[in-house]
Amino acid sequence: MKYDIQPGVKGLIFDLDGTLVDSMPYHLASWKIACNSFGIKMTEEYLRQHAGTPGWAIARELIALHQLEEKVTVEEFIGKKNSLFSDMQKWIKPIEPVAAIVKKYFGTLPMAIGTGGSRSTVERTLKYAGLTRYFDIIVTANDIQNFKPHPETFLKCAEAMKVAPYLIEVFEDGDLGMRAAVEAGMIATNVQSWYDSDWEKTIEI
Repeated sequence: MKYDIQPGVKGLIFDLDGTLVDSMPYHLASWKIACNSFGIKMTEEYLRQHAGTPGWAIARELIALHQLEEKVTVEEFIGKKNSLFSDMQKWIKPIEPVAAIVKKYFGTLPMAIGTGGSRSTVERTLKYAGLTRYFDIIVTANDIQNFKPHPETFLKCAEAMKVAPYLIEVFEDGDLGMRAAVEAGMIATNVQSWYDSDWEKTIEI
């Protein structure tokens, strides 16, 4: 099956992790190892519910939830997770049906990345996936005050793209991101059914 954009769309915004690149198995694996080191467990269900949430916010919530304030700081927790993820990033591949849309409309329609990831991690992921050249506009957790499901990420993309929100199609895989796109007044497309991704696959470090 071939996927394409909706009729009349004048701009495209892509979430990154789980939408444009198949990186969620590596995020889950790195979260699991980091959590295990502090005596707690990370589950796929929890991470799916928090898809689109910045890593530091997840770390803060986990510390509060498990009363780890005496054992670890948010900075230490997310630092450990990010270090583990960094070692895995070289294995990240594009999600081909979504990447095909990027390549098809590159140079024809304005495009942006709108993600809850940190800028350094996002840029590194795009590099390993071979997608850096396609995006001049990248809005990350470092660029906003309000995270998904708040629409700020996508509205900031629209502003940079100089396209009215109602003329933009957003490609997402997370519930928080879908809600943010709808709240922004954009066309929201869920790509979860476009590909198969086993978040629980064995990762060898």
